[in-house]
Amino acid sequence: MDGTVLVADDDRTIRTVLTQALTRAGCKVHATSSLTTLMRWVAEGKGDVVISDVMMPDGNGLEMLPKIAQDRPGLPVIVISAQNTIMTAIQAAEAEAYDYLPKPFDLPDLMKRTARALESRRRVAPSAPVDAGAERPDDLPLVGRTPAMQSLYRLVARVMNTDLPVLISGESGTGKSLIARAIHDFSDRRTLPFVTVTATDLQDIEGPARVLARAKGGSVLFDEIGDIDLESQARIVRMMDSPGDHVPRFMATSQSNLSQAMEKGRMRQDLYYRLGGATIEVPSLRERVDDIPLLAEHFLLRSEKDGAPKRRLSRDALELMRAYSWPGNVRQLENAIRRLVLTSRADEITRSEVESVLGNQPEMEPVLGGGNDTEKLSASVNRHLRRYFDLHGNMLPPPGLYGRILREVEGPLLEIALEATGGNQAKCADLLGINRNTLRKKITDLDIRVTRRRKLM
Repeated sequence: MDGTVLVADDDRTIRTVLTQALTRAGCKVHATSSLTTLMRWVAEGKGDVVISDVMMPDGNGLEMLPKIAQDRPGLPVIVISAQNTIMTAIQAAEAEAYDYLPKPFDLPDLMKRTARALESRRRVAPSAPVDAGAERPDDLPLVGRTPAMQSLYRLVARVMNTDLPVLISGESGTGKSLIARAIHDFSDRRTLPFVTVTATDLQDIEGPARVLARAKGGSVLFDEIGDIDLESQARIVRMMDSPGDHVPRFMATSQSNLSQAMEKGRMRQDLYYRLGGATIEVPSLRERVDDIPLLAEHFLLRSEKDGAPKRRLSRDALELMRAYSWPGNVRQLENAIRRLVLTSRADEITRSEVESVLGNQPEMEPVLGGGNDTEKLSASVNRHLRRYFDLHGNMLPPPGLYGRILREVEGPLLEIALEATGGNQAKCADLLGINRNTLRKKITDLDIRVTRRRKLM
């Protein structure tokens, strides 16, 4: 790489790591913990790429993007943030950041994105003005740090201000309707109506006209499109082909496999392809178990704001919640947390209390294990991965599979290795054949508790 990179982050470790990595790659680096200093460098014409955190001691990095675009049109800005919600991704897209990465980020991935930014030096058009009077949600219940959710956030941000129809698929309780609402509430149509349509709204021939009259060019969501009968589906096709003077944004949700429904004659082919301008698959909760602690904390805080007692989950309770399959997904988790908040006898919610709420619900099968004692590890991995793909039928699993599988393997491996070496990180790093700093980072990223235990060897 060749160029000058401006780095702004209040974390000294991140500044050091990025400075060293970028310098080794051939770049010049200016690093600061101050947005004021960053903006001065930008105004002075320094830098070919900016890498900036969002929450800084003297301001918000996202709020600086319009000023950077004004002072230095075409200067790429890569936003990195620990505020890993859909709002951050959407705000970064609205401010026309060159790229957005959640923390903790993958350093090689950030280096590749920086290289692309240096090569492109693309000219970014000024952002469209935002209606300050438009109502916007302050607390969308769409949170998650896992790769699957971050990919979803970026996809939502990309399709937000297009006119493409959007098909949102996923299991019951994953938040499909929330995704549709977020697309509307953060789009240019945010001041116009958001109309949810069910099969009942389309039962008579005048139904589509009434829907369009209510929408007034806003957004129309067909809730569970797979449950709508064929006659009503035909009316939707005609509605989409002749929407009148005020063309709305069309979206649909579905928890059923629409391609299979189409093959069985329950879904019109012409409607299926009209709605599939952009397809968003919302991952199930069992596909992003690492988000369970974050979601649980979110729902605990929400309950507290609503006047419920302040509660926290014990480590054992949280581990049990991570082990369950959650057939009702995020909606079931939210209901479970609400019940636990009200029924818990103390400030800390115990494992036994979680067991009483979840009942006899089956636990998730781990990614590894479950075979016979003589089965090779590779064969066990192969068997479980094939089963995981089979669960998705004709659809692919959500993006980020490689990282999810590695995390499933790394966690138990590090825990057992640390236990075997009595918690001695130097010995553990040597045992694993990795750098000690790498081990420390993985312990932090995977939230592994390090205790001095009896050595196993």
